[in-house]
Amino acid sequence: MEFVWIISGIIISYLIGSMPTALWVGKAFYGVDIREHGSGNSGATNTFRVLGKKAGIAVLLIDVIKGLTAASLVRYLDFVELGSVRFVNLQLLFGLSSVLGHIFPIYCGFKGGKGIATLLGMVIGIHYLSALACIALFVTILFSTRYVSLSSILAAVAFPLIATVIYKNEEPFFIAFGIAAAIMVVLTHQKNIVRLVAGNENKAKLLKRHRR
Repeated sequence: MEFVWIISGIIISYLIGSMPTALWVGKAFYGVDIREHGSGNSGATNTFRVLGKKAGIAVLLIDVIKGLTAASLVRYLDFVELGSVRFVNLQLLFGLSSVLGHIFPIYCGFKGGKGIATLLGMVIGIHYLSALACIALFVTILFSTRYVSLSSILAAVAFPLIATVIYKNEEPFFIAFGIAAAIMVVLTHQKNIVRLVAGNENKAKLLKRHRR
């Protein structure tokens, strides 16, 4: 019976992650299919670029909540002890299922976003201190360079180091997850890396400049 509940959790997490927030927000409030503009990704970054800050923030928050919700589903399994190694491993399993759902959403042809916000949500649910440190690093790099892609990549690569070196987390599956997540982020940002090296990556417009 436990196996059935775990499989159900994986499926539910995937379906939660598959919710195409950017696509729904774009069509419902702007009459725009986000996949036909900008980078073509239905994620928060492309939403910011195409639809603006209000839509981008809304999509970002919902995508974070998707990952957080998936990682929190384990709390409803009464046969798993809170805070145990098994508890954390199931959080990782459910969280990753939601991230895969975001990247390959069943609701819209398995073409979604890059999963950064959903990944952040699951990390918040599992180890919020590491998540906060990564957010601080992301914001620092973003305001220094104005490259969202570079900020995402460096924050993701730093995550396993922050979790193990600073917060002394020695759980093997958690460390393996951190390394795998970093690799996944690098792989999903290959085109961005090429543009960064070539010097033609798009920069984010962080602050409005007042005209004189």
